Amino acid sequence: MNGARHAGERLMTWPGLSAGQGYCGTDLCVRTGTRDIVHFHGEHEADVHLTSTMIAKLRPALKGSTALRLHRGSGWVTVRLETGADIDLLVTLVSAALQGAAGLPDDGIDEASGHRTDPCSRSHAYSYAP
Repeated sequence: MNGARHAGERLMTWPGLSAGQGYCGTDLCVRTGTRDIVHFHGEHEADVHLTSTMIAKLRPALKGSTALRLHRGSGWVTVRLETGADIDLLVTLVSAALQGAAGLPDDGIDEASGHRTDPCSRSHAYSYAP
């Protein structure tokens, strides 16, 4: 089973989401407007941008999942896509990501510096959060 493909197909049925190439170079990402929400890295892994604020809210639940990897200092969470339940988890996190992205600048670029405000885990070396 190609978890990334199945998850991507499922998310493309949602209004307001579109597919494209991620700014980190991944061939498939899901975005809302010009903001990347999910980057698929291979057939069995995805990064979802929850925002640091949303991660802080959900941290107790997120830390309990063996399918997730948190990255210290990042608003991105890595999801292992091995089972249907993992895909369901990703879909739930995308819903939270859309709530977290509401009101943020559309493209995630700091106007003053021109740099990404929160690059995905493949764009920057983050340490893993416990």
